[in-house]
Amino acid sequence: MKTEWKIFAPISIFFIVVAVIYTYFTKWSEPIGTVALLLAGATCGLIAVYLALTSRKIHRPEDDPHGEIAEGAGELGFFPASSIWPLWTALTMVLIVLGPVFGWWISLLGLGMGIWSLTGWVYEYYRGDYKH
Repeated sequence: MKTEWKIFAPISIFFIVVAVIYTYFTKWSEPIGTVALLLAGATCGLIAVYLALTSRKIHRPEDDPHGEIAEGAGELGFFPASSIWPLWTALTMVLIVLGPVFGWWISLLGLGMGIWSLTGWVYEYYRGDYKH
């Protein structure tokens, strides 16, 4: 984690510096570009701060310059199996976004479908073999 935040911090500074230069040369005639560059810098800065704070709590073998390969052996974590619920959630978002175009009743249908799809996605591992 120590390496990751050192990658995002300079990117954040780059975007902010470019935003200042862009504003100077356009004389604020194009505010959307400035806002987009500032938001990109803020997003990279947010990621850098998160990774810096997380690196204080988590100590990985990769962060130790004298670490051995064997120190990284063992369980890496939980990786979920394939799921159909992201597809249903995406279709729900399609209905919600198309609602204002074709009729608000489609958005209401999408909200109902959204409750169903998000509930299915959240409680996916609380059924069958994965019951707690």
